[in-house]
Amino acid sequence: MYFKKSYNFAIKSAIIVSLTMALGLSLYLYFFSELKFYQPFLIFLISFGISFFVIQFRVENFIYKRIKKIYDDLTLLESSTFKRERITTDMATLTAEIDKYAKDKKLEIETLKVREEYRKEFLGNVSHELKTPLFTVQGYISTLLDGAVEDEKLRTKYLKRADKGVERLIFIIKDLDMITKLEVGDLSLEIETFDIVELIQNVFEMFEMKASKKKISIDFDMSYSEPIMVVGDKERIQQVLSNLIVNSIKYGRKKGTTEVSIENLIKNKVIVRVTDNGEGIEEENLPRLFERFYRVDKSGSRKEGGSGLGLAIVKHIIEAHDEKIYVESEIGVGSEFSFTLEKAE
Repeated sequence: MYFKKSYNFAIKSAIIVSLTMALGLSLYLYFFSELKFYQPFLIFLISFGISFFVIQFRVENFIYKRIKKIYDDLTLLESSTFKRERITTDMATLTAEIDKYAKDKKLEIETLKVREEYRKEFLGNVSHELKTPLFTVQGYISTLLDGAVEDEKLRTKYLKRADKGVERLIFIIKDLDMITKLEVGDLSLEIETFDIVELIQNVFEMFEMKASKKKISIDFDMSYSEPIMVVGDKERIQQVLSNLIVNSIKYGRKKGTTEVSIENLIKNKVIVRVTDNGEGIEEENLPRLFERFYRVDKSGSRKEGGSGLGLAIVKHIIEAHDEKIYVESEIGVGSEFSFTLEKAE
């Protein structure tokens, strides 16, 4: 038979009190009066009944008041759902709940600290990304206003540089707007069936000149003579491929290679791999590689340009397709970015 632990406490306490009283009164009656054989049992039963109910009542009230205060203080339970019959002397249950509460709060505090650090870093990065072209534009315009506008050659030169600074600002703001829409789900995808081989070839042609400046060859790993039809937003997937290939060119070594391969993953999936033999990425940087404005180069150098949002956008586009993106890299060997797509039926 199951008893609440407060009952066990009250029963044991009542037995001790009752035995003590029965023994004491029995001895008194034995020496100073006539002791009948049933009197010790009667005294024990009466004493036990009174002791049990008094002790149980006091325990219930004592535990209820104090544990309820602990629950209220810790906000473990709402007072409306905290019922009297649930209060017992079960300290193990209370200890377990308080321990769980403490662990949950510790985890929540640690999560908030991480988010706060990320927020500070993000705001610092946004500030840095925006102020660089802003100060550049301001500097050229101020110089022109101070009199350089009279020099036709200098005026044209500075206006072109200021225009590039404005273009960079627009580029960053557009990327910020896109990633915000992707994160809140406001950017709808135009799903269609298209040939991924043809799309990759188009991206190659777009960046052929850029790659040739560093003498980097960009090509397929093999000849794909047949079309490979996939399902997705063609424009967004082109953006994904463009970002990955541009990154491989930016951080690739001179006279290096960038190869794209398409493999059957499972029955209805393909995986597209973009592999280079560039400088590689340290393992400690891989988990944060897809964060907004996160750069592997801790010096803060912006010599390679870009908004710092490319990989974050890539990740969101792929996840918006309910697909996965992966990265593998080794310092001095190169990097491989890969993502999955659904095959057309």
